[in-house]
Amino acid sequence: MTGPTKKSQSGSARPGWRDRHGRGIRAAVTGPNLPLLRSRVDMFDMTVASTAEYLKDLWPDELDDVIFEVAGMPSELGASPAVDRWRVLLKQRRVILYRLPIERLSRLHRYDDMHKRMMVESCVFRAVAELLGKDPWDLAPDRFRHL
Repeated sequence: MTGPTKKSQSGSARPGWRDRHGRGIRAAVTGPNLPLLRSRVDMFDMTVASTAEYLKDLWPDELDDVIFEVAGMPSELGASPAVDRWRVLLKQRRVILYRLPIERLSRLHRYDDMHKRMMVESCVFRAVAELLGKDPWDLAPDRFRHL
């Protein structure tokens, strides 16, 4: 006596979803017990935020109401062939840093994490100096004394 044949079901609970090779849904690369990897965008945002906080601590009255933003690219390209790396809006008290021009158009003599971070920090310093009408080296004169 043979009973009705039973089809084996795939591992997928969703109809129409393809579970490739029966392995199930992929997990995060780092696994459940490790922190997620940080992307270039995350590192850029963290560098801008930490540098802005550092400058706000040094210049609390001048930078109290300044808003720092990160954008991918300038929305408007000017007539010159140069691409802006930041934009300062004096009346709105805003500093906008453009991630792609800073990351891709900057010439570094060493392309490692420290030099990339220093490039981002220098752009934040130069943008704030433009906002305050100061020289970038005057914003934190004691910062590099130990070098």
